[in-house]
Amino acid sequence: MAKAYLTDDCRPVFELREILAGKYGEDSKLIYDLADQGGEICSLRYDLTVPFARWLAMNSSVQSIKRYHIAKVYRRDQPAMTKGRMREFYQCDFDIAGVYDPMLPDAEILRITCEIFRELGWKDNFTIKLNHRKILDGIFQVCGVPKDKIRTISSAVDKLDKSPWEEVRREMTEEKGLDGDIADKIGTYVVLKGSRELLEKLQADATLTANESANQGLADMELLFGYLTTFQVLDRISFDMSLARGLDYYTGVIYEVITEGSAPKTTSSGGQKVQTRAPKKESKDKDGDEDRSNDPSVGVGSIAAGGRYDELVGMFSGKNNVPCVGISFGVERIFSITKARMEAEGSSKNVRTNEVDVFVMAFGGKGFDGLLAQRMDVAKRLWDQGIKAEFSWKVKPKLPQQFKAAETNGVPFAVILGDEELAAGKCKIKEMGLPDGHPEKEGVLIEMDRLIDEVRERLDRTQAAGVDSVEEATKKLDVASLDEAAAAAPKTS
Repeated sequence: MAKAYLTDDCRPVFELREILAGKYGEDSKLIYDLADQGGEICSLRYDLTVPFARWLAMNSSVQSIKRYHIAKVYRRDQPAMTKGRMREFYQCDFDIAGVYDPMLPDAEILRITCEIFRELGWKDNFTIKLNHRKILDGIFQVCGVPKDKIRTISSAVDKLDKSPWEEVRREMTEEKGLDGDIADKIGTYVVLKGSRELLEKLQADATLTANESANQGLADMELLFGYLTTFQVLDRISFDMSLARGLDYYTGVIYEVITEGSAPKTTSSGGQKVQTRAPKKESKDKDGDEDRSNDPSVGVGSIAAGGRYDELVGMFSGKNNVPCVGISFGVERIFSITKARMEAEGSSKNVRTNEVDVFVMAFGGKGFDGLLAQRMDVAKRLWDQGIKAEFSWKVKPKLPQQFKAAETNGVPFAVILGDEELAAGKCKIKEMGLPDGHPEKEGVLIEMDRLIDEVRERLDRTQAAGVDSVEEATKKLDVASLDEAAAAAPKTS
């Protein structure tokens, strides 16, 4: 993966309300506004993109940067905890800022996105929906959408991933005042999806290519498809004309990563997909605080999304415009889905909750003093060599409790100390989770002088085998409903 740099994380969780205003379209209603306490009026940050653009505007000496940033964001959304939809959650952003030849940074973002999900063991069980704001704007223009309605109609189109066309059309015409004939023209385009063949179809549309905005977007997509072919990730791309991304700051390529179950559950009714909504019930919860994890009309949603935002920095600086492209990953959603899939596959190994590689433990018979000093010494030796180790913070821990601590946290190896073994200059090293009958089930006696080398060799072997086992496990996974997998995931507060 290309190297990235973590920009300073001194940016606050709140921003001046005017900084966030006018950047999120209809989603602006989800921003948490803070009470005016006689000073500056502030809001909690909605995402990490706008604060990053504001930072670039304030640091005009930075004209190009490749960066990632992991932090919490806040949204007044209706929670669905087991589906990763929360009001306070982590995002991981990766952005490339600077002036480069068209579509090269965009292609790298998409390639890195594919690499991340494959490294997580998702194999090819994900799809990147791709579109271009200029193509979409061009479609609206040739269909006759008034200029002042383009953004609001775009927000309506963006709901096609969870609502049928008839419902979206009704919103366009009845709620937003769009002429029905214009809505029908839009409908002929936004239902299209495909890959290079769709691009060729749009390029052959004389009406569309006569529009300057659409023609420029199609030229960008031609370049991008070529680069994605070179990166060998075009097979994960779905060119989806219904993707609009409701945020106002996008100016070019836009994308969302989805997997099975991202959209709400649907049932077929006369050939038309219709949402299966949970029956409404009386609730004292007037603020929408009720957890909607079991509501079939609420899907997991996208697990990552982003796009190009070339004009956002200029909104803050007034002069210094730095083109940017990036993506945001929903950390809790990805973790919940990954863990649920591993558990559904029936893996015998525990999901690791930390990065500890070795648990140092001790045992003994009558008169056992816990060997605390010896455990501490071994842990220090491992730490000094960069090996992550732990030991029980009890003076005289019982051996079963030590094994339980290692197993619960998924620690792969244990170093076991005993009085007799130490007197002989030896200790045991044991790989956790070996099946009964395995020749090393009870551990292997090694020379204490060889401890570091033996641990490193075993960690290297396990890491190499782990990559293969994750890929093999992923092959066994059928495309089961993500709603079922997510429902099995632990609730997160």
